[in-house]
Amino acid sequence: MLGAVILILILFGISQPILGNLQREHKWVKAGMLNQIFWYHMLFGLVYWTYAQLNRSDSLMYYIYTERTTNWSTTFEEGTVFIHWLAFPWIHWFGFNYDMMMFLCTWLGFWGFVYFYLFFKENLRFNPKFEGWDAITIFMFLPNMHFWTASLGKGAVIFAGIGFLIYGLSWPQKRIPHIAFGSFLCYMVRPHILFAILIGMGVGFVLGKEKVPMYQKYLVVFFAIGMSVYVYEDLIIYLGYDPNNLLESFEEESALNMSRLQSAGSAVDMASYSLPMKLFTFWFRPLFIDAPNALGIAISFENALYIYMFSKIVRKDFLTYIKIAPAMVKMSAVVFISISISMTFVMSNLGIIIRQKSQIMYFMLFVVVAFMDWQKTTRIKKRGEIFNRIVEEERKRIAEAELVEK
Repeated sequence: MLGAVILILILFGISQPILGNLQREHKWVKAGMLNQIFWYHMLFGLVYWTYAQLNRSDSLMYYIYTERTTNWSTTFEEGTVFIHWLAFPWIHWFGFNYDMMMFLCTWLGFWGFVYFYLFFKENLRFNPKFEGWDAITIFMFLPNMHFWTASLGKGAVIFAGIGFLIYGLSWPQKRIPHIAFGSFLCYMVRPHILFAILIGMGVGFVLGKEKVPMYQKYLVVFFAIGMSVYVYEDLIIYLGYDPNNLLESFEEESALNMSRLQSAGSAVDMASYSLPMKLFTFWFRPLFIDAPNALGIAISFENALYIYMFSKIVRKDFLTYIKIAPAMVKMSAVVFISISISMTFVMSNLGIIIRQKSQIMYFMLFVVVAFMDWQKTTRIKKRGEIFNRIVEEERKRIAEAELVEK
């Protein structure tokens, strides 16, 4: 464990100049806030490490398999094996032990939070409040989000990839390295996540309210379509389907996955649920009455927050807003809905649901706070219009009074 402690201190030192550059680029960034996220996330790295000592954990299997692997090139492929490719040089060339690999991946997950934070802040005008507390700050410290992104495994890698990718998409002309790196991680770990983001990006840029030259919109759409076509067959094969008989193989694989997940414990019989009930289960369960264990009870508090935040968009004016929303909001909505619907057909175990949904809940929260941001902007504009109208009426009254006196 001493090696892991030394590594954490080294990683903290490496992070400082990077965070300093981000602070110079974005004047509103508080390095102290990001450092708090660093130590908070490392704390959850310790929590997950402790959990792995007492429970079966995939992280140990990743380490053992990589340690026994002798040929690095054989591990470069999409899916689970890619984690071995990432871990191989650190284990074989630098002699990292299991503890050090856990916290190295925890550090990678930390950058996902950094870039999600930047994504939130630069796409909002105000700091939305939750009962007087800064909502974005609360989002950055949600326990479930940190727990599943603080270990050796796919969770930390895909979360970091999504963070880099959406930060890059906020300003694609100047952030090509972020887009490339994030796309690489997403594609290698979970191609369907990249597929959904590419579709969402195309929809967002075409329908977004930004005044972007039409040729740029078409370039983005063509890029999204081209990348989607490029990854389509690999995606279908990766998911275990037959590209030549997609519908039948999808039904068979969904039934098989449902059976596997039900046998894993904490099963939920979602096969008979309607789509709205499936989505509710995926987004908001477990709740306190059906939490499978102590971890489920703790997560129920977070799910209660999700329900509260989701209730904020159950308004008539939300439909008005979504029609005129910026590209990033529409992209986030498409990504969140599309991935949620696809996952509900194969998820039937609360433990798996808790882990998988951590990858996409920030998209839903961003849509909610962007809507709240728009509501506040609209109220300020209305107050300004009322004030201007009163001033104009008062000016006319004074002018008329002066005419009468003359």
